[in-house]
Amino acid sequence: MTISFEIEACDGEARVGRVRTARGTFATPAFMPVGTVGTVKAMTPEALARCGAEIILANTYHLMLRPGAERIACLGGVGKMMAWPGPVLTDSGGFQILSLSKLRKLSEKGVTFQSHIDGTQHVLTPERSVQIQRDLHSTITMALDECTSFPASKDVAAKSMELSMRWASRSKAAFSPKSGFGIFGIVQGGMHQELRSESVGSLVESDFDGYAIGGLAVGEGSELMYEIMGYTAKKLPIDKPRYLMGVGRPADLVEAVTSGCDMFDCVLPTRSGRTGQAFVRNAVVNIRNHRHKDDPRPLDASCRCPTCLGYSRAYLHHLVQTKEILGAILITWHNLHYYQELMKEMRAAIRSGELTQFSSNFLVDEMKGDIEPL
Repeated sequence: MTISFEIEACDGEARVGRVRTARGTFATPAFMPVGTVGTVKAMTPEALARCGAEIILANTYHLMLRPGAERIACLGGVGKMMAWPGPVLTDSGGFQILSLSKLRKLSEKGVTFQSHIDGTQHVLTPERSVQIQRDLHSTITMALDECTSFPASKDVAAKSMELSMRWASRSKAAFSPKSGFGIFGIVQGGMHQELRSESVGSLVESDFDGYAIGGLAVGEGSELMYEIMGYTAKKLPIDKPRYLMGVGRPADLVEAVTSGCDMFDCVLPTRSGRTGQAFVRNAVVNIRNHRHKDDPRPLDASCRCPTCLGYSRAYLHHLVQTKEILGAILITWHNLHYYQELMKEMRAAIRSGELTQFSSNFLVDEMKGDIEPL
């Protein structure tokens, strides 16, 4: 048996579930803080746990380059290396095929990267990606895929999706089943429903432990993203976790949970924390703004995170203006706490059958809020 997924409550398409792994159990809907290179920036593992995080994400490509998969394996895996006791999901390197398109060459075999660090060449095949993730002691391994660019014609998206499906089959074959560990396939197909449906069919045939929706939040806009996300989620098996990759504005997460997605990751809460932007109910606070320099209030009077319980907006403004590291730490802590609380509130709303009302209130409140630009 690999990982297991148990659905505990439903409200429309939305589900509350529990994923059991060899490194612990996490509740869904779940937001995974992004620890690309083996650290969630500005956070300790203890702080992550205090925020309510139960699973984090790390990245195959970046850890392959530094400090190296073999070195991490000798240290007991990425979780042990960074002193994180819970499950770790590792991205396969597929997103870097898109984001580092000028530094890679693509073929049927895999992808050859020119390192963005020192220019050396590295070959990542589906088999090599799975092996690296095994060296990292990943709790959830992701199949290697090509993240389709946007815009892409149906013909281009089809060729990209078909390559990803062949790679998915090779990734699954290279994965060694182990109790409490699993592998997810990734749905591609651009913004074309027919291709998305074909991709789902191919992956389900391989019987992955979970299924991710990839290739969204790449510039298509919210309306089209919601359409493709909702369509794809309905096509996926009910009894397996559904992971929406790289999508992370709070409103997007509410929409995705309503559509039946279970797992999420995004750099937005941590990146925003490092640039002085804090998520609060009904607003995004830009703490750099001059109006906060004398404000004795916390970021959010209703928030129980350590930042809001102990520090004023005026002090946070001062820390950010003087580029003190503590500013990034405190705002990141608050943002991740906010995201985990949002997941917790949605789980409670699903259990009580009130997600539709929760979603409606959330979106109305967000539109009314004093929102400052990201």
